[in-house]
Amino acid sequence: MPETTKSSHLRNKNFLALWGGQTVSVVGSQMSGLAIPVFAVTFLNINEAQMGYLNAAGTASFLLVGLIAGAWVDRWVKRRVMIFADVIRMVAVALIPILYFTGTIQIWHLFVISGVMGLATVFFDVAYQSFIPFIVSKEQIASANSSLETTNQLSSIAGPAIVGALLTMFKAPVLLIADALSFLVSTLSLSAIRDREESKPKEDRNKLRHEIAEGLQFVWNNKIIRAVSFNTATSNLFSTAQFTLLPLVILRDLKISPAGFGLIESIAAVGGLVGAVSAARLSKWIGEGQVIAVSSVLMGVTAFAPAIASGSSQLVAIVILCAGQFLGMFTVLTYNITQVSARQRLCPEHLLGRMNSSIRFFVWGVMPIGALLAGVTATAFGIQAVLWFTAIGGFLAAGFVVFSPLSRMKKLPEATENA
Repeated sequence: MPETTKSSHLRNKNFLALWGGQTVSVVGSQMSGLAIPVFAVTFLNINEAQMGYLNAAGTASFLLVGLIAGAWVDRWVKRRVMIFADVIRMVAVALIPILYFTGTIQIWHLFVISGVMGLATVFFDVAYQSFIPFIVSKEQIASANSSLETTNQLSSIAGPAIVGALLTMFKAPVLLIADALSFLVSTLSLSAIRDREESKPKEDRNKLRHEIAEGLQFVWNNKIIRAVSFNTATSNLFSTAQFTLLPLVILRDLKISPAGFGLIESIAAVGGLVGAVSAARLSKWIGEGQVIAVSSVLMGVTAFAPAIASGSSQLVAIVILCAGQFLGMFTVLTYNITQVSARQRLCPEHLLGRMNSSIRFFVWGVMPIGALLAGVTATAFGIQAVLWFTAIGGFLAAGFVVFSPLSRMKKLPEATENA
């Protein structure tokens, strides 16, 4: 059960179990997050279109099953959903080194495995974002999210640089074994949690389409959540296109080593750590709504870094990418912590899964579209032209929150005020 409002979330055994397991899982994800694109580019010689297919496969499930996943998660016990998803991801990522060492790995294997992991991630993420209110009090939600994100960023600082160095000594598939083991640790930590949630009784369940519609209606009718959703979806569309092409720019065009790639990602994680630590204080200093608006504008500014770097020398490109990634991740974290905490406070518990899945449907459902468009347009017009176009689109996305009532709100309302 949630701790009392006067008690710190750091004294909550359930939260500590979640915190520990997810920290290990994030470290493992550093392995696959860098090892898979490096493996695809350097070993399988993947091209622009194939990189688009690979990224689209990993995110397509948010578009295909995102809405129905939320309705199901609201019916089920969220902790069990996360455990099941972790087991699936553990098996899926372990298949890559198995296929590699048996000499049978092909690019289509990566497409299928990414698709399976993406499907499991849909259910895990929807349940995960809806789980915190069941183990901490409402007053502790923001600080709990900040702790989780702070540790995630701490884990991400050294992770990419270390992984990049390890990739010079070991083949990429070897590192994926560590990611599989991290999912096992996450599974065990979630199994140790004792929360108060019970599955929704069958007699209280409505028709699935009606329950999905309730989640969509809540998101659309809440002006704060609606503005955030449009902003995040537009930003994700263009940023996904950029990140799809970035490994090709860094590893192939600029000829930066995997270790250099890892260093850039580590610099980004430092910015994310500073953002995670600063989010709560910035919200109190300049206001919750203003933090979301300002962070969104600055995210748009950093979207130009890859485009500028792609036309620069290797050394200049590294400096630009490090600076852009640092500021970019700083603003991503201040934006995400503030808006996710606000969503969790604004939404009634029985709608949390559907609210989060409805938002994920919009803001993550555009990602496979962005990945596919990146591959197609980069093949037709060149990578640099696509990077400039997506930078402009990412900057303009901030308008959804800048020109909304959100940007003038010091304190965002609670759920009872928006009933």
